Amino acid sequence: MSSEKSIPHFYAIGVSPGGKPNRESGFTFAETLAAMLFVALVIPVALHGIAIANRAGVIADRKIVAVQLAERFLDEMILNESWSSCSTRGDFGEEWPEYRWEFIEETWPYDDMQMLTVVVWFKVQEHEYHVLLSTLVEESETS
Repeated sequence: MSSEKSIPHFYAIGVSPGGKPNRESGFTFAETLAAMLFVALVIPVALHGIAIANRAGVIADRKIVAVQLAERFLDEMILNESWSSCSTRGDFGEEWPEYRWEFIEETWPYDDMQMLTVVVWFKVQEHEYHVLLSTLVEESETS
């Protein structure tokens, strides 16, 4: 026979090698409180981060729509040659009620051109955002 002690393959958690309950296993009250405090601090921060990411996604989606609306508005003004006589503010009707536009016409200082700018405004969670789209047209298109 061998003189080595036989070692059991595993022990049950909380049970000593002799089969008696081990009072030293488990968590202390201080460890439990520390874990609860950690969770209480991490969960609100994580939820706030998720809310910020969600808002950023919504803003990005609305900006894409706003740029498309501004581009369509400018294209129509230039193609119809109605930009010199259009109003300076408005909305996009019932199809896009949460978006409104502002039209700005300025003289381009370097050539005989006009700079046309459309600003499209929209709200996300009670904050107002906007996109700005500009283009140049020849002065001769005004007549």
